Amino acid sequence: MSLTEKPAETPERLAFYEKIDRLAYTPLWAVFADIITPQPRSHCQPNLWKFNQAREWLLEAGDLITAKEAERRVLILENPGMRGQSRITTSLYAGLQLVLPGEVAPAHRHSQSALRFVIDGSGAHTSVNGERTKMEFGDFVITPPWAWHDHGNHSEEPMIWMDGLDIPMVSFFDASFAEAMATDEQPVSRHSEDSHARYGANMLPVDYHQHELTSPLFNYPYQRSREALEVMRREQDWDPCHGLKMRYINPADGQFAMPTISAFLQLLPPDFHSLAYRSTDATVFVATEGSGRSTINGETFAWGPRDIFVAPSWARVTHETETEAVLFSYSDRTAQLKLGLWREQRGKA
Repeated sequence: MSLTEKPAETPERLAFYEKIDRLAYTPLWAVFADIITPQPRSHCQPNLWKFNQAREWLLEAGDLITAKEAERRVLILENPGMRGQSRITTSLYAGLQLVLPGEVAPAHRHSQSALRFVIDGSGAHTSVNGERTKMEFGDFVITPPWAWHDHGNHSEEPMIWMDGLDIPMVSFFDASFAEAMATDEQPVSRHSEDSHARYGANMLPVDYHQHELTSPLFNYPYQRSREALEVMRREQDWDPCHGLKMRYINPADGQFAMPTISAFLQLLPPDFHSLAYRSTDATVFVATEGSGRSTINGETFAWGPRDIFVAPSWARVTHETETEAVLFSYSDRTAQLKLGLWREQRGKA
């Protein structure tokens, strides 16, 4: 039997298929080539979302509905190949959230893991399990599963950040739970720098025992991450596929910061032309700084600051920069690694 071709459908076989179908049977040989494929096959398509357009529509939405009424005022970035499914890749969700000055996005919790990557504005805050942290451009902020969280904006300008969640993954397992808090904002019971003091200085409390899979450090300030890339630049240790690429980790065990989502930050020098790269983790990119273009399975997307683009699983990706550039990205790599599924291929056309 071929891995890619189905056996011929004779009248006798079709009659048999119809007979067993009445009691919910299906012959494997009729669907084998569709469910076990020689290479990944996905409805996910490469796409680019321009931030300037998104910002205009978000501000228009701000005149139509409040953050409290909406629960979360978000425009979902839906993959063109999976419209109506609220997903940017097969396993992940992405949206752009707006919180206007003086607003609060009410406290709730859910079984989905979430990340926030701040794209526009300065001075809003998010509170997670009793600790409040200020949000600045480029900050990577985590909301662990089933953690109380709310967002507020006491600044004088709108705040926009990307929400990345494992909603499709959790839905696949039929494991979604959610709960609202009785008050819009949770009580703040810990100092704003508490988690950084305990876990962000290359130290841990002496009696720390890891109970959760998510990092206990829930805000990774962009300023510190960017400085790390600058120090690495001095060694000129550029990877031909990635430039200088770092992953956000859980300081307690050195693993990825979240149990289902991997997040990365990479620096690309001016006039960089990467080698082709592909991997099984479909990846969402945010052009944090600079401009350039990325070619994904032969289709080229020109991006500038704050633009967002997605590369499907096993798509060949190359990056070319016009200026120095920084890309934030996230994928489901950590989940695939735990399941023994992740694979990469470097430098092949």
